[in-house]
Amino acid sequence: MSSTSAPGSADSLLNHRAYLAFWCARTASSFGFQMLSVAVGWQIYAITGRAFDLGLIGLVQFFPSVLLALPAGHLADQFDRRRIVLMGQIVEWIAIVLLATLTLLHAIDEVGILLLIFVISTAKAFESPSMQSMVPALVPPVLLPRAMAVNGSAMQAAMIMGPALGGLLYIAGPGVVYAVAAVLYLVSTVMVSQLRYEQSPPKREPATLKTLFAGVHFIRERKDILGVISLDLFAVLLGGATALLPIFAKDILHTGPWGLGLLRAAPAIGALLMSFWLAHHNMERNVGKIMFASVAGFGVATLVFALSQVLWLSLLALFTLGAFDMVSMVIRGSLVQLDTPDAMRGRVSAVNAIFINTSNQLGEFESGMLAAWLGAVGSAVIGGIGTLVVVGLWMAMFPTLRRRQRLHAEPSST
Repeated sequence: MSSTSAPGSADSLLNHRAYLAFWCARTASSFGFQMLSVAVGWQIYAITGRAFDLGLIGLVQFFPSVLLALPAGHLADQFDRRRIVLMGQIVEWIAIVLLATLTLLHAIDEVGILLLIFVISTAKAFESPSMQSMVPALVPPVLLPRAMAVNGSAMQAAMIMGPALGGLLYIAGPGVVYAVAAVLYLVSTVMVSQLRYEQSPPKREPATLKTLFAGVHFIRERKDILGVISLDLFAVLLGGATALLPIFAKDILHTGPWGLGLLRAAPAIGALLMSFWLAHHNMERNVGKIMFASVAGFGVATLVFALSQVLWLSLLALFTLGAFDMVSMVIRGSLVQLDTPDAMRGRVSAVNAIFINTSNQLGEFESGMLAAWLGAVGSAVIGGIGTLVVVGLWMAMFPTLRRRQRLHAEPSST
């Protein structure tokens, strides 16, 4: 890897105004969504007092993200992606405004909140493949890894600071949090509406099973993409130790809520700092080996966390885990986008999203089940070892991916 040139140079992201508008829009909406998520959980629990209802929040978000992913990917490849993103954000903004208004008027209950969250989640399901597919058209291929890293820094910053801001604003009431989130979504909508985005005229195809599953067939035929996406699926599925943080904090590290807060923040801080570094360095060779090494590092960090009995070492392990995960994420995301022709990016992004959402949800379930059988430490140890085994198997099964030198110089043929 080599350093980037000065901020004002020809290869700087600052010279690409469309990307800057996109980044500002995504940052604003991400902060708004993180603040919204905190307020919704607090509000529903305050209304019902039932932990089960907190699970319903995840459920009404999970089903649209999985069930609508393939149709959303098809639409992203058939119509103007900027307009799809814009329409999705307008729907989300309207739902958040309704949430704020009804809350301030004390005219909303649990069912109303869940219905509006379902509307927001449905709109995000249609918006997501189009938004992910836009980035390669906003920057030249050589800058895509940096753009992905900068996107990642915004997402991690939102995950760290968004809930804290939402919690502080919640002192004034959930309606205030929703109102601020609505303002942030309005900013995002305005930025997207003014964004200059050129998409080659797509070949219109009817929504058949063949076209809906075209992304699946494409991935199966492209070994590097299949290897990248499946590696992510199994690594996340096995390495979900973060789902067990409350157990580790209370029973193993013997710390309180403040310690749990530090443990939850550590991976995001590691990822955020790594994203800053990646945004200022090029990946010029051995990207395949770097990716596999990063996933292996993720597994080793999981093992260290599992066996640690002191808070500082656990925090260091989680910090390192987040940093390795960011390196892997940037390489995986860039490689998938660059190896996919523009006409297929929506459907491929949709399939990738299904893999990610499923692995995150099932990974938490797998960690919880193993923890119930073997204890939290045993579950995390198996997860770390399993991740290392997957890395070894995938390096053998996908040799071209292991030998991959560059991200943008080796696109697959269309």
